[in-house]
Amino acid sequence: MRTLQELTRPNIWSLAPYSSARNEYSGHVAHVFLDANENPYNAPFNRYPDPLQGEVKQRLAKIKGVPEECIFLGNGSDEAIDLVYRCFCEPKTDNVVAICPTYGMYEVCADINNVEYRQVMLDEHFQVTAEKLLAATDSNTKVIWICSPNNPTGNNIYREEIMKVIEQFDGLVIVDEAYIDFSSEKTMLLQLASHPNLIVLHTMSKAWGSAAIRLGMAFAQKDIIDIFNKVKYPYNVNLLTQEQAIKRLDDKISVEKWVNMLLLERGRLMQAFAELPICEKVYPTDANFFLAKMTDAQKIYDYLVNKGIIVRNRTRITLCNNCLRVTIGTKDENGELLGALRFYKE
Repeated sequence: MRTLQELTRPNIWSLAPYSSARNEYSGHVAHVFLDANENPYNAPFNRYPDPLQGEVKQRLAKIKGVPEECIFLGNGSDEAIDLVYRCFCEPKTDNVVAICPTYGMYEVCADINNVEYRQVMLDEHFQVTAEKLLAATDSNTKVIWICSPNNPTGNNIYREEIMKVIEQFDGLVIVDEAYIDFSSEKTMLLQLASHPNLIVLHTMSKAWGSAAIRLGMAFAQKDIIDIFNKVKYPYNVNLLTQEQAIKRLDDKISVEKWVNMLLLERGRLMQAFAELPICEKVYPTDANFFLAKMTDAQKIYDYLVNKGIIVRNRTRITLCNNCLRVTIGTKDENGELLGALRFYKE
């Protein structure tokens, strides 16, 4: 791969990061804080939070099997996605490559940062080859985005093709594993130590049941994480989020229970959908949702909205014509959805 300095925007490489008050005395024990212009009253909310989220990372390191210094935490995975552009992609010059269809924020952040976004179409099985992805690159391609399991299609991208991309591309490869806990595939975190151009994204929003706290994770070799930390806002993850994350990470048994229940409901709901006269196809999935091709997705979506039941209409997305994306809910929620669809009349 190109050196990290070659991949990083020159102004970012030479950037002197903001030095927060909480970083300057790192390694010392303190009890009187008169350095950060904080109000001394209303503890603990009067103090700025740990800018590098050390306690959260300690727990994550044990759970994920990744050293603390190789973890970046952000305001949702979206912060890490945006940082990739801000750190590595020169506006109006560089470009990125991504599969299509996929998670929309990769393209939104490209547009915000004025970076060319190149799409490589998935095939009829929602798969792509490394050859096609690499063929879309040129000397100004800094990043290849791969979401696996993919959103909105739900399936894993073939692992051997992902590995070919990582090994043959001389830029950064980001594998977004937001839904990996619902998949039988092993995490790409196992590849981090031997692939310096790999960044893996995880989130607390899905299996961990914590979408409201907005905590995303990026895992990479330390030199990449160091660049993220140079550019991020000093206190990007607030105290309440850090406290709730620690509470959830300390209760991994509940998360495993939730995942198992959702996987059982996923199988039941997909089977029931396949038997509906208004459903033409249910696509395989490795996520906590599935894509279903319907006879008339828009009308069925509108019908469900009127019943107070919200799914996602993906009919305007490439390759997803007449498709609804259905998230797996509780047994009662799934039953209500099925009950409404069984009474739907075209």
